[in-house]
Amino acid sequence: MSATVTFSVDTAQGPRDVSVVHRRAGSGDPVLLLHGIGHHHQAWDPVFSILAAERDVIAVDLPGFGASPALPDGFAYDLAGFVPVLGALCAALDIERPHVVGNSLGGLLALEMGREKLVRTVTALSPAGFWTQAERRYAFGTLLAMHRGASLLPRPAIERMSRSAAGRTALTSTIYARPWRRSPEAVVAETLALRESTGFHETLAAGRTVQLRDAFAMDTDAVPVTVAWGTRDRLLLRRQGVRAKHTLPGARLVRLPGCGHVPMNDDPALVARVILDATA
Repeated sequence: MSATVTFSVDTAQGPRDVSVVHRRAGSGDPVLLLHGIGHHHQAWDPVFSILAAERDVIAVDLPGFGASPALPDGFAYDLAGFVPVLGALCAALDIERPHVVGNSLGGLLALEMGREKLVRTVTALSPAGFWTQAERRYAFGTLLAMHRGASLLPRPAIERMSRSAAGRTALTSTIYARPWRRSPEAVVAETLALRESTGFHETLAAGRTVQLRDAFAMDTDAVPVTVAWGTRDRLLLRRQGVRAKHTLPGARLVRLPGCGHVPMNDDPALVARVILDATA
């Protein structure tokens, strides 16, 4: 079951309330799970129960995505805007320096939280930011096309397509290497989540200036980092993982054979093992 937590964040205009929808289960060391742009916390469902058997797991809908309301006026959907909100969220949930695991946009946010030493460890699955400008334009163009397609399709058409493996492939093959493994209900829900993401365009616009591979100083001794990349990632190509390793030489780079951009669905056992090892 999901719950909502509301907390205050200081801004130049004074305190503002932010609400975040999340799912929490398990016990042990806290692990915060952050999804990618246009997605929702259910992206972690394939590994959630596995992780919750050994950890206190919190999967969140980032503000402006999933069921979480948009950020209040005056907040930017960039690193400087998101990271203080995530720090305040941890305080509201009474988790001090959790392990953080992020995918895509969530991986970028996880790395920034690590740089700010807000977390114990970082596990980044295909994190954004290690692209060339050409690769960024390709990824952003693909995301815009996905959003436009989800916006134009009537819900009955989405539901009809999701009932077949071919339809699920057409809707989600950009982010999954094995899209037919997603249930029809999950495909409908995530397609609607993409379409209804109030923070989508502002987050994408903020991402145009992100270029972590140029300069990203981080103390990986103080905050251990694991970067994992699917060999069949069609959105952020796997060679970006090599750049991440060059940028963060102290990080551990893990290959995820046969996995796409959102690898939790393609190989839940492998991804869960990577996360449990990284947060041990």
